[in-house]
Amino acid sequence: SENMYFFSDLALTLNEPEESVAPTDSRLRPDQRLMESGRWDEANVEKQRLEEKQRAVRRRREAEAVEALEEGKEYEGYIPLWFERKVDAVTGELICVYKGGYWEAKEKQDWSMCPDIF
Repeated sequence: SENMYFFSDLALTLNEPEESVAPTDSRLRPDQRLMESGRWDEANVEKQRLEEKQRAVRRRREAEAVEALEEGKEYEGYIPLWFERKVDAVTGELICVYKGGYWEAKEKQDWSMCPDIF
């Protein structure tokens, strides 16, 4: 571990790729993989591409929300696939609670509901 910035063995393995995960798994981020390979320039270009893609999605959602408001319709916005937002009964804070579906999708290897985020 002293050769790897004094990270523990656990910390060093947390970001290791794993087969059969959702295509939205952060371990699949192409910029991260390039960075870990020491390809810094390519990683920076890829990071910029991903960030612009995220901004474009946000702008589209914001435009859809404005359009819905102008038409007097409700706009749900982003709905997480595997979690739902709830208010914690004790603290009153908004929390995310697993609602199921991930392990079933992983077992079937059916990721058709996942957005293309990379």
